Amino acid sequence: MTDRAALALDFLQTHGWADARRWPLAGDASDRSYQRLALGDRRAVLMDAPPGKGDDPADFIKIAEFLGRLGLSPPAILARDLKHGFLLLEDLGDDLFARLIEQEPAREAPLCRAAADVLIRLHQAAPPPGLPDLTAADWAEAAMFCVDFYRHALTGDHAGRDALRAEMEHILTAHADGPRVVILRDYHAENLLWLPDREGVRRVGLLDFQLAQMGQPGYDLVSLLQDARRDVSEATEAATIRHFLERSGRSEQSFSAAYAALGAQRALRIIGIFARLCLVGGKDRYLAFLPRVWSQLQRNLGHPALSDLARIVNETLPAPDAGAIERIRLQCRRT
Repeated sequence: MTDRAALALDFLQTHGWADARRWPLAGDASDRSYQRLALGDRRAVLMDAPPGKGDDPADFIKIAEFLGRLGLSPPAILARDLKHGFLLLEDLGDDLFARLIEQEPAREAPLCRAAADVLIRLHQAAPPPGLPDLTAADWAEAAMFCVDFYRHALTGDHAGRDALRAEMEHILTAHADGPRVVILRDYHAENLLWLPDREGVRRVGLLDFQLAQMGQPGYDLVSLLQDARRDVSEATEAATIRHFLERSGRSEQSFSAAYAALGAQRALRIIGIFARLCLVGGKDRYLAFLPRVWSQLQRNLGHPALSDLARIVNETLPAPDAGAIERIRLQCRRT
């Protein structure tokens, strides 16, 4: 038994779950892992977040408690061992939005509308203390993963980085640098669960929110509606944005440029992250999502306010065609 497995067993034994059946749940791009536990008719989830790997369970607890106070549905914290990086969580079930929509595509629009209502509730709340609050320059720099990893893997250089970063900062400052709200950052269909036995905004179960920070109101909406892992219909995207604007009292004219700017920033960063996950982490499965993210990027760059950014992006970044993706994958295999 590995040291980590022994520590997990000790944690479960301390809290009465040592005899539970355990099986893995799908993880994400982080170093965290999850196991579902079953003990008689009781269910729970074990989160294993090794200390020093960048994901602090204390952050998860802080944001979970904040969301719970708002009347939202994060998993309840049943037990904790922060020293060794273990949490025992409420099991919110298997009804991920992504799975439900795949089974019944007609559910996409109402589920996205319910998810937008959660964001409206979140944005009305005073934030918990101590959340990171990045500047437009910080957000622009974060997007440069697209040059540092994606372009570099294909060209061996960082040409165009300064111009791209400067224009990205200009666009964000001009269109998406207003009053901040709490954002959850990875707000998409694989991190949302449908809980039909609850009411109102509590029907949306929330996962993977520990990196919450201060940001712009459109950011999580972009994450929901421009999903890197699955296509969202343009009709659903438009209807959800209308619903969000009507319920939150925001102006469509000013929001459209902010939405496009945030969408471009996020797409550029994700392109770089997916390349990095392959080049540094040996995880090449994310490369399959690059064409979708590139298409989303191009749609955002089509906004008139982003015309200069569009020119620089398309001069700086090669399109992720099959040949480009294969060149990155080959470097992944050599890592």
